[in-house]
Amino acid sequence: MASRRPSDSREGDVPNGQVVQNVQSMNQDPSARPSCVVAKSSYRAPWWLPGGHLQTIYARSLARNLSVPYRRERWRTPDEDFIDIDWLASTADQSRIVVLFHGLEGCSRSHYAISLMDVLARCGWMGVVPHFRGCGDEANCLPRSYHAGDSQEIDWILRRLKDENPARKIFVIAISLGANMLLKWLGECGAAAQKIVERAVGVSAPLDLQAAARQLDFGFKRILYTRYFLQTMRPKVLAKISAHGLAIEARAVRSCSTFRAIDDLYTAPVHGFKSADDYWTNTSSKPWLKTIRVPTLVINARNDPFLPERALPDVEEVSDAVTLEFPDTGGHVGFVTGKFPGRLDWLPKRAVDFFAADPHGVNISLTEERLVPG
Repeated sequence: MASRRPSDSREGDVPNGQVVQNVQSMNQDPSARPSCVVAKSSYRAPWWLPGGHLQTIYARSLARNLSVPYRRERWRTPDEDFIDIDWLASTADQSRIVVLFHGLEGCSRSHYAISLMDVLARCGWMGVVPHFRGCGDEANCLPRSYHAGDSQEIDWILRRLKDENPARKIFVIAISLGANMLLKWLGECGAAAQKIVERAVGVSAPLDLQAAARQLDFGFKRILYTRYFLQTMRPKVLAKISAHGLAIEARAVRSCSTFRAIDDLYTAPVHGFKSADDYWTNTSSKPWLKTIRVPTLVINARNDPFLPERALPDVEEVSDAVTLEFPDTGGHVGFVTGKFPGRLDWLPKRAVDFFAADPHGVNISLTEERLVPG
């Protein structure tokens, strides 16, 4: 099968997420396995917000005007730890649950979580944000934390949600590191995941963790992004050392200035990997995209500062259940739209449209009035 890159996108070319084509082999061999769906994205960054860096950083500030009430639950984990679960407080439609898995050091108050839950509340859907270990308001009990390939954590959370809500349809959206975890789980489970999840969306996933680390651990990106994440990661690791007597030198943790350093010292060994390289190689979700059977939308901006465009999957690297959508702009989870100061409604609307699609793939469009924050 000849390789083709998913089509470039421009706002207004086609309706939001419209299917452009089911990419087939160049010789149209009828026996060939159908390939992925390519969607032409409606997203285009506003003229006043140029470049992937500004789009990434500015988006974080826009959720400050949104207020979403949550109801918190604490769940015991299978290994006698705990996680905190934040449910959208009020919903009208009890038939559907949208689960959001956050990104690295994220939470239910992250801009993408607040903007999605605000839209779900306006639509009347149920919404829930499970916090990965240590990302709620308290440190978790065990020496371990969470990591980019922890598909087992995704598995037990989604299974419990389904067990407790057997009559409700479950849809999942995951962001950044959480998206890598989700996509890996979907690929590992294959057809079995269809018994739990109806549809899934992965946004700004670091599909190739080696490539992402190379982007973030050097130059000004290390100062702009990696330092930001390490400001909360280092204290958590130091607290683990103190609470559990881990054989990790605290001074080395304090001096960490790269993902490689902290993953070599803590993330990899504590979670069963030999090194940062071993961890990144064995937890990247890109190799698992071929075996996904749940209808899944993968959204990655081509100008994402966290992942080079060359690391994005080709149509031959994913299954026919996967829809690829690669807008030219948007940065890393920075899909701002509208006149200044902008809105964060494009990504939630795109996800809800995808979740609301009927079994034949025809989107049920939701009105802008219901989705624009008031």
